[in-house]
Amino acid sequence: MQLNVLGAGASEGILQAMQEEFLATTGAEVKGIFGAVSAIKERLDSGETCDVIILTAPMLHELKAQDRLLADTTAALGHVATGIAVRAGEALPRIDENEQLAARLKQADAIFFPDPLRATAGIHFVGVLKKLGIYADIEARLRPLPNGALAMAELAQSTDANALGCTQVTEILYSRGVSLAGVLPKGFELSTLYAAAVSRDASDPDLARRFIAFLTGVATAKLREGGGFIV
Repeated sequence: MQLNVLGAGASEGILQAMQEEFLATTGAEVKGIFGAVSAIKERLDSGETCDVIILTAPMLHELKAQDRLLADTTAALGHVATGIAVRAGEALPRIDENEQLAARLKQADAIFFPDPLRATAGIHFVGVLKKLGIYADIEARLRPLPNGALAMAELAQSTDANALGCTQVTEILYSRGVSLAGVLPKGFELSTLYAAAVSRDASDPDLARRFIAFLTGVATAKLREGGGFIV
């Protein structure tokens, strides 16, 4: 058996962490495709099918209104904050205040982050830079990638001086070679609620419901919390 998931990048790490236990319990292998929220929505709009969809709660609400989800199957994984990352082993910068964040960003020779047009964190981060009044100063040093996982991978391999990254905390915590410096300061923070639902096209709706119950239930709450979800 195989369960196919289309999910926001923020959910990739937690699914990878629990898929072996789900396989051992049910005999079903979980296969996921992850990316920027709007990119996943575009795949669905183009006709791609799956068993389980994991996106932001507002986007799932939109899909539900279009009758593309099975009724009463939506369940929340938790909220995820947006954070700043550095390469593993580097000193963690102080970013508690907006002045500290702006100063550190201006020091960076490269800043890696997800798609500013399609990714939740990427869209928000560009807004933060403009709100801080430093977007024009650092625009040439911005390094957008298709999703947060790729952004963190590029940050980990970067040799640029004082390189930084910004994406959802879950993607930072589950990426090798980077460390979480902290979440965006008050007034610039973003907390995104992610949820899962059974697709109308699910090949085995009962298995998909069982997976969502496992993913969002009490048994995996600590695992989700450890991976950056606020449950």
